[in-house]
Amino acid sequence: MSSTTPTSPAGTGTTATPPGTTSATSAMEFAVRRTPTGRLGQGELRRQVAAHLLANPAKEYTPGQIATAVGARSAGAVANALEALVAGGHAQLTTAKPRRFRATATTAEATKSGPVPARPHPAPHTPGTPSSRPAASGTGTPGGTAADASAVEAGGGVRRPNGQTYHPRALADLPDVTALRKLRTAGVPALLYGPPGTGKTSLVEAAFPDLITVAGDGDTAVADFVGEYTQTSAGAYEFVYGPLVTAMTEGRCLFIDDATLISPKVLAVVYPAMDGRRQITVKAHTGEAITAADGFYVIAGHNPGVHGAVLTEALASRFAAQIKVSTDYDLARTLKIDQRVVRVARGLSMQVEAGLIGWAPQLRELIAYQKITRVLGTDAAVANLIGIAPEEDRDEVAKVIAAVYGRTIKPLALGRQL
Repeated sequence: MSSTTPTSPAGTGTTATPPGTTSATSAMEFAVRRTPTGRLGQGELRRQVAAHLLANPAKEYTPGQIATAVGARSAGAVANALEALVAGGHAQLTTAKPRRFRATATTAEATKSGPVPARPHPAPHTPGTPSSRPAASGTGTPGGTAADASAVEAGGGVRRPNGQTYHPRALADLPDVTALRKLRTAGVPALLYGPPGTGKTSLVEAAFPDLITVAGDGDTAVADFVGEYTQTSAGAYEFVYGPLVTAMTEGRCLFIDDATLISPKVLAVVYPAMDGRRQITVKAHTGEAITAADGFYVIAGHNPGVHGAVLTEALASRFAAQIKVSTDYDLARTLKIDQRVVRVARGLSMQVEAGLIGWAPQLRELIAYQKITRVLGTDAAVANLIGIAPEEDRDEVAKVIAAVYGRTIKPLALGRQL
């Protein structure tokens, strides 16, 4: 929500062309609206993001790549803008890990100048009062319906918002989706932790169709949670509520992805909503008190070992349930991934557990291996697996691969000119 752009000085009414555009959109001019503090006006970042997608409609971008291209301070803000575009059909989520997006046939509509509809102000809501928001698909109650739980327990997959199927894993003798829904019903916040690529985000998306996500990073600000003042098309300023306030007033699930990358001072804004108070004060908006509606729930993700990720005592104490998420190698077999690479991953994972190395392929890498095999062949896929390993672990990864595949393989690299 908080971002800047190098294309137009703060406070000016000049027009600018978004960075990263090509001739397809270079003629498109943007009257960049800004608040008195120099922040982008309401909907402006979303419009810039749409323009960048439209400039190269066949390409796929991560939020970080788009943030760099348009000069945004926060990749998390760009991720929220992309989610809004996806919800409106103006962008497509092509892969979940890492998240990549591309343009759709209607992306151009999201780049048009003119008034951008403001996010509606949430009406005051008292816990115990039914929300006017329609129940999300598959969630008649905060914890999901009995029919949902039965379907999962019977071994059926769960459809995620991007259309992909999530295959539940066991958690406390229950399907993980069912277990998380029960924790929500009981009001027990959960922290999912484990290496990147193990399916934490996929699980949360499958469990809670009414999800609102805040993608955390070092630049995430309080405004990215509670909201901020933005300028309307009429020139006035109004306060636009953020995802935390929306989730509280509508009784929805708030997922703080990569929570431990967010400054503890910023993350503290969520804590009063998670404890017995279930209330926050929006200091930026006349000290307004927001009370959580029934169904409001907070779940977070943490990648231990990632640079900058700090699990503070204050954060850990807010999450009564802390669940380790690791790759289900049996699921990899079910997905018909090459059993040799699954053996490699299992072997390296055992070394990680023993503290001998720091990296092993997770489900994300195994799925990528399978895709590369189909496109470039097995040798290239195996060589790529060595190449993506951290440099300090690469020799050991190559050694295990050589033992399983019966030959020495080097990292994927360019060869002689053809």
